[in-house]
Amino acid sequence: MSETVKKNRKVIITCAVTGSIHTPTMSEHLPITPAEIADGAIGAAEAGAAILHLHARDPNDGSPTPSPEVFQEFLPRIASETDAVLNITTGGGHNMTVQDRLAAPLRFKPEMCSLNMGSMNFGLFPMLSRYPNWRHDWEPKYLENSRDFIFRNTFKDIEYILKHLGEDCGTRFEFECYDIGHLYTLAHFLDRGLVKAPLFVQSIFGILGGIGATPADVMHMRATADRLFGSHYEWSILAAGRHQMSLCTMGAILGGNVRVGLEDSLYLGKGQLARSNAEQVAKIKRILGELSLEVATPAEARAMLDLKGSSETAI
Repeated sequence: MSETVKKNRKVIITCAVTGSIHTPTMSEHLPITPAEIADGAIGAAEAGAAILHLHARDPNDGSPTPSPEVFQEFLPRIASETDAVLNITTGGGHNMTVQDRLAAPLRFKPEMCSLNMGSMNFGLFPMLSRYPNWRHDWEPKYLENSRDFIFRNTFKDIEYILKHLGEDCGTRFEFECYDIGHLYTLAHFLDRGLVKAPLFVQSIFGILGGIGATPADVMHMRATADRLFGSHYEWSILAAGRHQMSLCTMGAILGGNVRVGLEDSLYLGKGQLARSNAEQVAKIKRILGELSLEVATPAEARAMLDLKGSSETAI
């Protein structure tokens, strides 16, 4: 087991409530409207999630949107009804510029934001064959466009986000690492002093264009992160689709934190759609309990990640 595993540690559960990968046709339970996103987030927090990772969607057709006005419709309610850490995406959705993706984070100055650590192919098009009919015309076009799309996160883009959101706003990051090279990119920024420990490293498995979703891949990511960051990071893992619960369980055994939610998988079990984010959070919390692992509260997560506190945001 990794040398970074701490005795009497607590496990942070992150819940990614809606994301920008799945589309409305894929599940009737996917939160779309601001009210649905708020309900989903609050339910996840009540079930045990300490961090809520949040995207916004156009309430009319469910397409991803970077609009601060849409975020404004659900962020204050979540903040008033939970003590969870609110983590706003800087990834947004396909074809959004960096300025688009930062519009809401710069307005709300949250405790935490996601930050993807490299440009990559991000293939969603294999999902096209699973659905013969679509609720909205944008859905199949959105998935097909990923065949010829590069999700851009250049060194300059990352520097821009670290300066304007991290340094200027005091926001810390969930560093999303989809491949081994992303860990080395993060180490580069650590060496330059542009990011500071404790790092929150989110290893992501099973996205077409990134690292695979096998136990060997998990071990390779963990060993590489240990070598690069030693005891100066908190590790978390998420896995796409059917790999969600199994690899999260493996990651927890290896000393990691976990992320679940309808952004990452629409299912609770084989052939069983999750009816809510709370169902997935409750399931992983039960699994952690069976492993004799304790779940971190929002206050404990803030201490573990050295966050500025909800009172210092503009939400």
